[in-house]
Amino acid sequence: MTVNELKIKSIEYRRRLLTYIEKANAGHTGGSLSCVDILNVLYNRILNVSPETFKDPGRDRYVQSKGHSVEALYVVLADRGFFPESDLETLCRFGSHYVGHPTRKVNGIEQNTGALGHGLPIAVGMALAGKKDGASYRVFTLLGDGELAEGSNWEASMAAAHYGLDNLTAILDRNTLQITGRTEDVCGLEPLTEKFRAFGWSVRETDGHDHADLERTLRAVPFEPDRPSLVIARTVKGKGVSFIEDVAKWHHGVPSDEEFERALAELDRAMAAACKE
Repeated sequence: MTVNELKIKSIEYRRRLLTYIEKANAGHTGGSLSCVDILNVLYNRILNVSPETFKDPGRDRYVQSKGHSVEALYVVLADRGFFPESDLETLCRFGSHYVGHPTRKVNGIEQNTGALGHGLPIAVGMALAGKKDGASYRVFTLLGDGELAEGSNWEASMAAAHYGLDNLTAILDRNTLQITGRTEDVCGLEPLTEKFRAFGWSVRETDGHDHADLERTLRAVPFEPDRPSLVIARTVKGKGVSFIEDVAKWHHGVPSDEEFERALAELDRAMAAACKE
C-alpha cells in the first residue's frame, strides 16, 4: 500500500465514521477525525495483528486509552476484517456490542476503555508481562491529551521507565482540545516532551496527519534501548471537515442533515483530488 493509498483510505474512513455517527445520532466526532490517520498507519503498516492472529500470544497489542473516539477504531477494524462492516449499522442501538467506548465483546479490541487515564496503566502491565515472559510482542496505546490531567498516567509512566519497557509505545493525539476547551487553559500540559523525558521516556514528535511521517516514526520504535517510547502526534481535532476542525463543541456532536451533506461533499472533493495524485 502506497502513501497515497493510505491517504485515500483515511478519507474513506472519515466518510464512514461520520456516516455511522449520523445514523446512530451519537458519537465523538472531533476526536475520531483527529486520530483516524494514526489508526490507519498502525493497522495497515505497523501492528503485527490480524483477525487470524488476534488470539495468538505473539500478536502485538493495541489499547485505545482515549476510548471515546471509538468510531475511528470501529471503521478501521471493520476494514481490516475483524468483523463485518454491516455490524456498525447497530452502533449505539439497544443490545448492540458496538457502544460508545471500546469493549472486548467486539472482536479485535484488547481492553475495555473509556475511563480516562486507564489505558496507559493497562498497556504498561501488558508490556511488563511480555518482558517477564521473554515475549517478542509490542504494546501500543493511544492517549488523548486531555486525559493527561489524570495522575494515573504519570504513575504508569514512572513504572514503564523503571522496568525499562522498550516494548511499549504510547502515541499522544495532541490536538490541544478537550471537552471544555483548550488543554492549556483547562490544565496546562506543556512542556510535554521535557516532562516525559524527565520521567525516563524517549520522545519524538510527528505530524499526526502525515502518513509517511507517522510510519517512519512508528517504525523507529524503540527510540532507545530500555526506555519506553512516546510519539507526540500533532493533530487537528475534526481533521478533514472544515467546519468541525479545531472547534471544541465537536468533541461530542452529531452533524445535522445539512452539515452531514456538507461534510461528505468536502470529503468527496478531497477523495477526487487524492485519486489524481
